[in-house]
Amino acid sequence: MRTGVIAKKVGMTRLFQEDGRHVPVTVLALEDCQVVSHRTADRDGYVALQVGAGEAKQKNVAKPQREHFAKAQVPLKKKVAEFRVDSEEALLPVGSHISAEHFVAGQMVDVSGHTQGKGFQGGMKRWGFGGMRATHGVSVSHRALGSTGQRQDPGKVFKNKKMAGHMGDKQRTQQNLEVVRTDATRGLIFVKGSVPGAKNAWLLVRDAVKLPVPEAAPFPGAILEKKGTAPEHEEAPAGMVEAAAEHEVQPEVPVEVQERLMHEQQAGADPEGEPEQNNSEDSSSEGNVPSGDEGPNSEDKEG
Repeated sequence: MRTGVIAKKVGMTRLFQEDGRHVPVTVLALEDCQVVSHRTADRDGYVALQVGAGEAKQKNVAKPQREHFAKAQVPLKKKVAEFRVDSEEALLPVGSHISAEHFVAGQMVDVSGHTQGKGFQGGMKRWGFGGMRATHGVSVSHRALGSTGQRQDPGKVFKNKKMAGHMGDKQRTQQNLEVVRTDATRGLIFVKGSVPGAKNAWLLVRDAVKLPVPEAAPFPGAILEKKGTAPEHEEAPAGMVEAAAEHEVQPEVPVEVQERLMHEQQAGADPEGEPEQNNSEDSSSEGNVPSGDEGPNSEDKEG
């Protein structure tokens, strides 16, 4: 028997098969599922794995639990559970991350969790009672429970009588659910059908106890590589440059050319540019001087 995992219920969707059929699935997410500690036969009397998932705030974790996680060198976990195994060979190293590839496609699993809480409900909703008549002879008690006992003998209501009360929020296990697909990169497990619990509820996923474990399933389990061991991006091999990344290489400028350029910079602007500027200024000044006919003394001369 292998260890199980702690998963969070994300919601439901559907997956399309190659032949066009769609399969309704429930998406289960593995949020930093790690091995916290071991239970051994010599010390505890049984062999098991303690697994933690999620990330908890320090203020919400008791000091003994914080020390327990610090000893294992794992971050604070929001959910902790134990999974019994057959022998110590099925134990995973403390601190290792369990991958979604722990389960294979086509495998059957058992999913345990708490059902959705419905609060205080009546007998018709909770137990499916038919209620009373909706027409003649009944007044303001159409959904009433009805009789709950007998006569003076026994004079009591027997235990476990189906009556109104709290409904839901019970621990239930859905057995023999098929794993349709797994995504190790995003840590997702797609299980066919519905599972107990509301969205964002914690679930325990184990190998099916009524069916054999497939041979393709990894033993003792699939460990996710730690962050930082693999390169974040792929690098091109040495000597291989893409065509878009090629640049023209300019040859080195000779010393003579450098000296000539330096001399030109020190000399200033081109000498041919100054006469042109002077000529343009002269022309502009000549154009501003009025002609003899249009001058201010032209009227006196005429007079």
